[in-house]
Amino acid sequence: MKKKILIVIANYYDDISKGLITSAKKELKSNIKISIIYVPGVFEIPITIKKNIKKYDGFIALGCVIRGQTPHFDFISKSTTDAIMLLSIEHTKPIANGILTCLNKNQAIKRKNKGKEAAIALKSVLSQ
Repeated sequence: MKKKILIVIANYYDDISKGLITSAKKELKSNIKISIIYVPGVFEIPITIKKNIKKYDGFIALGCVIRGQTPHFDFISKSTTDAIMLLSIEHTKPIANGILTCLNKNQAIKRKNKGKEAAIALKSVLSQ
C-alpha cells in the first residue's frame, strides 16, 4: 500500500522553495503518493499540517527563513520548529523538518537541495 505524504512548502523565497521541493520529490518518487500545499511563509506550515494530520501518513515541512535586522528570525524559527515537533509527538506521525534557517541568502541558495535530506529522514521513520 502506498504511503500518503503531504509536503507543506512556504514559497516566500520562491527560488529556494523550488530547489527544496524538486529535491524532495525526486527522493520520494517510488511507492509514495505525494500531495503538496503551498503557504506564504514558514509560520503557516504547522497549522496547515495540523488541519491535514489525519489524512496523511507523514509530512515534510519545507521553506526558508533568513536572518534580517530584527529578532523576527529567532521567533519564527523557534516557534515553527517547536510546533512541528509537538505535532509530530502528539499525533505520532513523522514530520520531517526541511526548513532552512540561514544567516543570508547565499547560505540558503547553497542548501536548496536539502529537501532530499528531509525526504530521506521521513522515509526512514515511516519504515520503522
